[in-house]
Amino acid sequence: MHFIAHLIHVYGLVTVAAIVGLECVGIPLPGETALLAAAVYAGTKHDLNIVAVIATAAGAAIVGRMIGYVIGRGFGHWLLLRHGHYVGMSTGRIKLGQYLFLRHGGKIVFVAQFVPVLRTFAGVFAGANIMPSRDFLVANTVGSIVWAVAYGYGAYALGREFERLEGPLVIFVVVITVIAFIVGAMFVHRHEAQLIAEAERAMPGPLELP
Repeated sequence: MHFIAHLIHVYGLVTVAAIVGLECVGIPLPGETALLAAAVYAGTKHDLNIVAVIATAAGAAIVGRMIGYVIGRGFGHWLLLRHGHYVGMSTGRIKLGQYLFLRHGGKIVFVAQFVPVLRTFAGVFAGANIMPSRDFLVANTVGSIVWAVAYGYGAYALGREFERLEGPLVIFVVVITVIAFIVGAMFVHRHEAQLIAEAERAMPGPLELP
């Protein structure tokens, strides 16, 4: 946090944009920490405008994840079709992944914005699973704005107190998300054949490279 705060002091919003944007492209960087540090700095030093901090973080997250989506759409999907069978990704399972992102992709992308690691790879996963671009754009935009406003304004209003609360809050969100994913994975595993059949009916025909 202190190193990032120093970078923000020296380079300002460029630091926030770079760290948040690159994290959402798919590079594991502390984007959330950058947002919190900038918001706390805006609330205590008044050298930064909190509206500008929130807008920068939201914009960087939106653009970064769109780049990740394009990468996943172009290369992730290609890798799944060409080499997925080496890791147990049959044609049916690939189509099932696309079907689930078609039906629930918006929820996945929105929630992922608040969860470390998932936030980093959500765009790539959505692209690899051919999530409709319009649905992705809406979920990505809404999730990024809500995240930036909630965490940015929270850190700005509560100052250093928010740094103490942020750890338990993230842990709570991660635990809830992990439980939800485990329950979802168990459901998919038990009903895999049925879901694959539904996916085939919804998306008939062979899978093709874009």
